[in-house]
Amino acid sequence: MKINSNHSINLMKIAVLSPIAWRTPPENYGPWEQVASNITEGLVEQGVDVTLFATANSLTNAKLEAVCDQPYATNPEIDPKVWESLHISHLMEQAHQFDLIHNNYDFLPLTYSKLIDTPMLTTIHGFSSPAILPVYKKYNTSTYYVSISDSDRSPELDYIKTIYNGIAVDDFTFNDQPENYLLFFGRIHPDKGTYEAIQIAQKTNNQLIIAGLIQDEPYYNEKVKPYLSESIRYVGNVGPEQRDSLLGKASALLHPVHFEEPFGLSVAEAMFCGTPVIAFKKGSMKELILDQKTGFLVHSLEQAIEAVQDIHTIDRGECRRHAVENFSRKKMIDAYIEVYEEILRAGR
Repeated sequence: MKINSNHSINLMKIAVLSPIAWRTPPENYGPWEQVASNITEGLVEQGVDVTLFATANSLTNAKLEAVCDQPYATNPEIDPKVWESLHISHLMEQAHQFDLIHNNYDFLPLTYSKLIDTPMLTTIHGFSSPAILPVYKKYNTSTYYVSISDSDRSPELDYIKTIYNGIAVDDFTFNDQPENYLLFFGRIHPDKGTYEAIQIAQKTNNQLIIAGLIQDEPYYNEKVKPYLSESIRYVGNVGPEQRDSLLGKASALLHPVHFEEPFGLSVAEAMFCGTPVIAFKKGSMKELILDQKTGFLVHSLEQAIEAVQDIHTIDRGECRRHAVENFSRKKMIDAYIEVYEEILRAGR
């Protein structure tokens, strides 16, 4: 479909394809589903005609299309490959009804893109492995890619834009009177540095609360569980309400990641609450955090320990201002609407 410069976004029909590992939005963990939800609801607020393709138990103000009743991550009887195939094909078989498909489901939907006339925009939420790059490369010139940070761009691909993940401002409460604890919030996995967060807390004599999905059970049993105590507590895989409270009351979020993280939702969410972040300078962290203004970017455990001692120097109001200015859902949606219009004008 081609549009002229006077085409209104309100006349577009957009299909948003979300993963089905978790509900959209997720009840607890599910970052891709969360971003797909933020995109969908933000577009609806702008008056766009949106259909969300997600699990049947998803919550949305858009139209909902579903073939999978429950997320496969919560139901061992669901075969992921089978229901991924049914889910993606359900959209593709009615692709002609939409002006644009916004794919948040990684590389698999790309394999349909030359079989349909509807243009496809894929938000690349990160590369699980270099092994998936051949698919992205094959469709590089026939579809469109958005990166969620400049750091996560592959030199082998072309991108129409970098658009940071956007968060609903009202979902996170600013708190300028934190309690006396550090927080680790994320997957319990070596990549995320849960064990390092424990070491930082121990060596600074601070309480630590750990919250998140146990993604690596042996790692949890070996590197986390033995250290749990009155001062180091694991509170589980928490939902939105508890997340807001935990993030807002923390004196700092510890984010000692060991991989090139594409974005880091919890980092932005913490700053929305006014909570500074101490992070290893990996991946997108330098794009999210203003060093010594909204937290500290460090290179080692020793530097992280020093940063904890200086956390009182960070203005929590500045953390909130920085997050609202750069990572709001409204800013994200405005950027996506510009991209949609550019794609539809091009008519590819």
